[in-house]
Amino acid sequence: MALISVNKILLFTLFFALFINWVDSDITQEKQALLDFISQIRHENRLQWNPNQSVCNWVGVGCDSTQSSVLSLRLPGVGLVGSIPSNTLGRLSQLRVLSLRSNRLSGQIPSDFSNLKFLRSIYLQDNMFSGGFPTSLTELIRLNRIDLSHNNFTGSVPFSLNNLTHLTGLFLENNGFSGNLPSINSESLTDFNISNNNLNGSIPTSLSKFPASSFAGNIDLCGGSLQPCNPFFPSPSPSPTSPEKQIKKTHKKLSTAAIVAISIGAGVIFLLLLLILVICFRRKQNNRDPSTTPKPPVTARSIPATGMEAGTSSSKDDVTGGSTEGGERSNKLVFVGGGGYSFDLEDLLRASAEVLGKGSNGTSYKAVLEEGTTVVVKRLKDVVATKDFQTQMEILGKIKHDNVLSLVAYYYSKDEKLLVYEYMPAGSLSALLHGSRGSGRTPLDWDSRVRIATGAAKGLAHLHESGKVVHGNIKASNVLLRQDQDSCIADFGLAPLFAAVPPNRIAGYRAPEVMETRKATFKSDVYSFGVLLLELLTGKSPNQASLGDEGVDLPRWVQSVVREEWTAEVFDVELMRYHNIEEEMVQLLQIAMTCVSPVPDQRPAMVDVVRMIEEMNRGEIGGDGLRQSSDGQTPARKSKSSPQEVTP
Repeated sequence: MALISVNKILLFTLFFALFINWVDSDITQEKQALLDFISQIRHENRLQWNPNQSVCNWVGVGCDSTQSSVLSLRLPGVGLVGSIPSNTLGRLSQLRVLSLRSNRLSGQIPSDFSNLKFLRSIYLQDNMFSGGFPTSLTELIRLNRIDLSHNNFTGSVPFSLNNLTHLTGLFLENNGFSGNLPSINSESLTDFNISNNNLNGSIPTSLSKFPASSFAGNIDLCGGSLQPCNPFFPSPSPSPTSPEKQIKKTHKKLSTAAIVAISIGAGVIFLLLLLILVICFRRKQNNRDPSTTPKPPVTARSIPATGMEAGTSSSKDDVTGGSTEGGERSNKLVFVGGGGYSFDLEDLLRASAEVLGKGSNGTSYKAVLEEGTTVVVKRLKDVVATKDFQTQMEILGKIKHDNVLSLVAYYYSKDEKLLVYEYMPAGSLSALLHGSRGSGRTPLDWDSRVRIATGAAKGLAHLHESGKVVHGNIKASNVLLRQDQDSCIADFGLAPLFAAVPPNRIAGYRAPEVMETRKATFKSDVYSFGVLLLELLTGKSPNQASLGDEGVDLPRWVQSVVREEWTAEVFDVELMRYHNIEEEMVQLLQIAMTCVSPVPDQRPAMVDVVRMIEEMNRGEIGGDGLRQSSDGQTPARKSKSSPQEVTP
């Protein structure tokens, strides 16, 4: 018996030792993951973790009762700056709560967050995260609270959120999400906010239980607790030459007795008219006399004036849908851009349509006509200068350039103003640059970005120099792409139709003087284009009201980073995979910073911007796949640019 007891004690001791060793090994791995995280990210000095202490004693770290696993990491407002390093926090396999709110974190959420299988709550609000909705979070089926509000996320809200069956709170407000809102059927969802984004379409029935404040700030969102949804752009009022349609509408509103009475009355009137005709005919027969003096021969003087001789209007305008006067509707499309299109307004109204998104001047629809032609229809809103509308359309219709999206046609009436453009299936720069950056995404490489910038610059220069037209709304969503990634600018020349340029018309891209004058100019176009170049270089969207707690816009943020000798931190992380392009990126950054000068007179003209971009010291791709300079030498790779390379 004593021997058996000794053996039990030895086995228990061995098991306990193995358990302690396993626990120590597990907590050691999590400690190392946190040390890797803090060593690879910029942070303020007040966050100090002593490697010689237990990880459970560190600021912001919470462990379980046995001190064997990290269950929570709470680091709000501790000055974290930059992207979350991959293969760090994703190794905290037992983590339940993660809070990194109110820092200056940017970039995308690492894909290895999908390893946090026990995560219950994640709080990332008030940062500068960008890219699409982090798909790694939709794999964490135990999540019940997600807060991504006040960031720069773009793209669509994924339907895969329905995987999170325990979700009770979802906060996505103040981002750049666009597209339709998916139906989220989680019965446990009690807190929801998607306000101040770029969503459109109707609110799904499953989300209609939430108040209007949950959806406010999405101009094209409707239904649910918001205003009822309207159909695609309404059909114009019937012309005076179609009385049968009016009779049909009248019949629908009349009772059966009224219809019978009207029918009897019409019959009586018809008989009276017939009787009068018979009497007149008989009188005419009786008045005929063979001895009556013959009529004089027909001469040119006896022919009545007709058409233009009589002063009546020609029917030419009616056929072509030409000009109208006094604000009257034409009820026809006016084609100004050519292109061989043959459809009419009725074809357009019968077309199947879907919302492409809201713009600063109205809503755009993709319309597929019955014969297969696809066009984009823009429904303008808040048009003030109706008298000058057709004149401005004729001016815009004459602008032809490979890098300018031509206006095809327009429709004008008192209540509706529609513009018809060619459809660009490759989409916009905004969607390509800020779309989902998860698996399966093809990054926008450096050569494509330079090609897009060059094309947009040429298009804008043509507007300024040849067309004498101010664009007034330069932004990434108005730079459209062809299949070869050649770019063209759209939505131009519409500023004269509106009373003024409200601040939100070109939010994020607006020049400082536009805030005061409310008027776009050639120089403000140059400023907006400079912000567009910064967007291409940094991968950050300037559409948000701020890029941090201090409310710093994109040009000021870039200037501050360059001033602190962190120029390399400016560039999009997706560009870091390409070798020997640092010199070119710095050159384009210099051009962008010249364009966004606070003083309008110090900004170059667009023709000079085109010249500077084309004269960049662009290298050639050698046989080894590396870019070479014009003298055949491969430039040395630089980890950081010196402050002299870029002048703020």
